[in-house]
Formats: sequence, C-alpha cells, structure tokens
Amino acid sequence: APAAAPSTGFTNNWAVLVCTSRYWFNYRHMANTLAMYRTVKRLGIPDSQIILMLADDAACNPRNPFAGTVYSNADRKTDLYGDRIEVDYKGDEVTVETFLRLLSGRLPDSTPASKRLMTDARSNIFVYMTGHGGDEFLKFQDNEEISAFDIADAFAGIHSAVCRYNEILFMIDTCQANTLYSKFYSPNILATGSSEKDENSYSHHADNDVGVAVTDRYTHHLLTFLETINKTSTVTMQNLFDTFSFEVIHSTAGVRSDLFQRPLNETLLTDFFGGVSEV
Repeated sequence: APAAAPSTGFTNNWAVLVCTSRYWFNYRHMANTLAMYRTVKRLGIPDSQIILMLADDAACNPRNPFAGTVYSNADRKTDLYGDRIEVDYKGDEVTVETFLRLLSGRLPDSTPASKRLMTDARSNIFVYMTGHGGDEFLKFQDNEEISAFDIADAFAGIHSAVCRYNEILFMIDTCQANTLYSKFYSPNILATGSSEKDENSYSHHADNDVGVAVTDRYTHHLLTFLETINKTSTVTMQNLFDTFSFEVIHSTAGVRSDLFQRPLNETLLTDFFGGVSEV
C-alpha cells in the first residue's frame, strides 16, 4: 500500500513543468522539461496532477533525425517522448497569460479538468521552468516576457482568499535564474535556480547526430541526482543542495529558503518530486 501522507500538512502533490522556448536550437529546454516530467511520474505524481507546458515540439521537428523522439542524453537510452506523454499546453498555447491563469485558476469555463491546477490547502506544488531569461525576466516563445513580480504575485494569488497550496518548490533553469525568485513574498515557498544575476547558465553536452545541445548543466545535475532516489527515499532537500557546485554546474546555483518554514534537512525530496496517497 502507498505510504500515508506525512505529518507535514500535505496530502497531494502537483507539478507544473514549463518549457518556454521554441525553435529547434532550444531542443535542450524541451528535453529538460520532458526529463523532469519522466522523473516526477516515476516517483509517483500521476499525470492527472501534472501540468506539462511545451512551447515547441522537438519530436516532430523536420530537423530531428530521430523523428518522434526527444533525448536528454547523447547515449539516447531513454526516449522522453514515447507513447505515454500527456502535453497539456503546447505551441502557441504556452503564453504568459495562460501560465498566470493556470496558477490563479481563472481559466475559461471550457477548460477541461486535466488542464487545470486543482490544488487545495493541502497540496504541495512543484513548479519547474526552463528557457531563456535575464535579470528578473523569463522569455516565453521569444516574443514576450514574464517578470519576477508576475510570478511572485501569482503565487500570492494562490495563497490569498482561499489558500490553494501547502508548500511550493520553485525551480528554474535559465540565465540569471535566481533573480526570478527574488520578489517572492508568500509563505512556505522554497526556491532554487541555476545562476546568479549577470551569470549565464550553460548547456551540458550535445548529441552530434541530433546536432544540438540536449540538456543544461543544472537540470542534468538535478536529474542525475534524482535518478538515485525512489518513492520511499529519505534523501532531503539539503542533501541535494549540498551537491551544487560551480565546478559541476559552471554557474552559481542558488537556494532561497527564508519564506520556507521547515528545516531543509528535514524536508524530503519526495515531498515535492513524489506522490502521496489521498487521505
């Protein structure tokens, strides 16, 4: 039987996974997001509680020599696209407005439940974003931007009148990523990013046959670490953060925990990356 919910106030886990980039040369951002999707599914979050947003479809790009596939490693052992993938928002649907409406719950009445964030006061939410960014902004589709203030206010909105989360883990892989969580002010949010202000985030390696980089350093490091845990793991956030190093990531990965109530050495990775049974 699945483990009962821990005594930390949450009974369900949700994940919002967002690739904001389009175009073939940004293949790695799609691979980052799909690899994270595979990981949270493996650790127990059901598709019904994962919102996957992909601004482009590398699998079906005519330049893809391995049509219908996406890989985040040059050994191409694991096809991240496969036949068991549910993309909730894709292509032109992935906009700043849609992302903010998803968080606020202010989606059109016609939006199916599968494309809504149906969280409550006992939900832990993992938000992962990857793409191209700068000081306090992240590009969507190369033609619009979301600001650090936008994201901060969106999280405040989920917390306001009717609280719709217990805790949030916000994780971002982009240039100057850590500036994107600098404006957060709502309680119980833990944030981490790939690079400080004025720092680039770097790709990890390319696949010569695909012809482009297939993953970013920060996300590659995270996923490699997460591959070592399973649903019953007792590995903590502190254990993960202790592995961040400039030598490995080539940028200064950051952690912001001042809004978070629990000690990081008592906060399990599976509290956000895993699933719990409903109580």
